[in-house]
Amino acid sequence: MGATLYNPADSDAAIHQSTPAPNTPPEHTDILIIGAGIIGLTTAFRLQRAGRTVTLLDPAPASEATRAAAGMLAPASEVQFRQEPLVPLMKRAAELYAELAADVQHTTGENVGLRDTPTLVCSYDTADKQALTELADYQRELGLETTPISIRAARTTEPVLSPRLTGAIQITGDHQINPRWFASALANHLTGEIHPVTATGVLIADAPHPTARAVTWRDQTGNPGTTTAEHIIIANGLGATDLHGIPEVSTLPLRPVYGDVLRLRIPENQRPFLTSTVRGVVRGNPVYIVPREDNTLVIGATSREDRLPGINAGGVYQLLRDAHDLIPAITELELYEVISRARPGTPDDLPLIGPVHRGEKPIEHLTVSNGYFRHGILLAARGSEIVTHLITDTLTDDDHRDLTACAPQRFNTTHTP
Repeated sequence: MGATLYNPADSDAAIHQSTPAPNTPPEHTDILIIGAGIIGLTTAFRLQRAGRTVTLLDPAPASEATRAAAGMLAPASEVQFRQEPLVPLMKRAAELYAELAADVQHTTGENVGLRDTPTLVCSYDTADKQALTELADYQRELGLETTPISIRAARTTEPVLSPRLTGAIQITGDHQINPRWFASALANHLTGEIHPVTATGVLIADAPHPTARAVTWRDQTGNPGTTTAEHIIIANGLGATDLHGIPEVSTLPLRPVYGDVLRLRIPENQRPFLTSTVRGVVRGNPVYIVPREDNTLVIGATSREDRLPGINAGGVYQLLRDAHDLIPAITELELYEVISRARPGTPDDLPLIGPVHRGEKPIEHLTVSNGYFRHGILLAARGSEIVTHLITDTLTDDDHRDLTACAPQRFNTTHTP
């Protein structure tokens, strides 16, 4: 579903390259999760903490959208017009992250790269400033905290910012995490539960016993197999559209939205380069620059639906050009990786969370947690919480509200909310 240039064998190496290959999946398991990206991994971790046994199926854990993600935990700066239903999800997810990250870090002993540095959102020209002002007003109407500051104040905080910028907003509550470190910690912790096979279908029979629910799969040599489960969770992003067996699964309204992302290394003589996450509107184009504690930067991300799985040359040019207009010294850094991945988008940009339905009737013990689009890293904290509460029968009023907003069957024209 994507491509990578300059894939160095360093600490950010793909998880499936550094994790030992687990054994064949068991014949039966308690919770079977299809997909070991950030959604599947966080859900498995929470369910384990709740005392459940989990099995994950994924031929290449955390190698798709999770690998490309910048990891911004940005409930304010990520909000766009007409996305009111996303706000409660994003706010709650941001509130959960400190505790979740601390739990993962304590359990695994690995640094997950959580940083509470603020976000600066800047505008390049006068039209961009007007657009930024209108968006900030809208975000404040939704109860999100954004503070306009002068360019001088912004450059006092981050001297590398261009003096030509026309406006700036500071958001102290928008933080970041390193998705590769976070996913690696989770995958290493769950190594024995992750199996490198590809799920091919979901089998649901009309019978009240565990063998009525099963997942078919094939291993890396093409050999088929089947695993039955008490509960099945579909969390494999765009791969869900390739599953056979249930019409609703094969026709989930997921589409690939590709994004090109750059990674740069800061030379020693230019450190420290940047401390805040910088987002910008440059000639109408959104761009972000995320500094990591390992002296690297992530620049992203384009958003295109051309179904070109490779890296788009125009996208790379646009990102470098717009990042340079925000921070001129960006072109003095070492470009060490260019990556493209497809994110699973839905028609309304809300994820699909909840039971899979056959018509108006939910299929018991079959849950979807998918379609997180641009917000997968942030919403993993909330999506995994909802699914865990659903499976353990501990749903709250807020869970019911979000399950209604994210119901997978909401695009069915015969569905009644």
